[in-house]
Amino acid sequence: MNIPNQITVSRVIMIPIFVIFMLVDFGWGDVAILGTTLPVEHIIGAIIFIIAAVTDFIDGYYARKHNLVTNMGKFLDPLADKLLVSAALIILVELGFAPAWVVIIIISREFAVTGLRLILAEEGEVVSAKQLGKIKMWTQIVAISALLLHNIIFEMFSIPFASIMLYVSLFFTVWSGWDYFYSNRRVLLDSK
Repeated sequence: MNIPNQITVSRVIMIPIFVIFMLVDFGWGDVAILGTTLPVEHIIGAIIFIIAAVTDFIDGYYARKHNLVTNMGKFLDPLADKLLVSAALIILVELGFAPAWVVIIIISREFAVTGLRLILAEEGEVVSAKQLGKIKMWTQIVAISALLLHNIIFEMFSIPFASIMLYVSLFFTVWSGWDYFYSNRRVLLDSK
């Protein structure tokens, strides 16, 4: 397994650690940061999430720079992204920070695209992420990070930045999903 794929696997390993910090109250208290009070566990969980999200950029950049792009990486990288984002969004619903209907749409799109990827893989095609999919991913990361950090900084100015970004990410999630299915419609139309 090459280094980019090892980085991707490490991202998957960080997911349960992130979940534990977000959902288990270790009794470490709260911290006030820039007018927002949040549990220490949420700060640690958010940092783990952000580190895991940044490794998505690192492994892709490293793989392209050193010509280490593999079919395994093309499959594993988006899967790791989907697992990380899905876990975070479900936690945000549990904590009351995100509406369930938005999360259902986002996760449904991820399952649908993964299903289409599997159909394409059966036909010998491994599709790497398109630019629109990358924009979708980064808007999700920004929204989730802001929500995990209880809208720090923006809360001082009563700006619902985290919520706005969640809806921006929903828009790009739907758009990129439609684009992915439209671009690969021949597979669906030609299937028996």
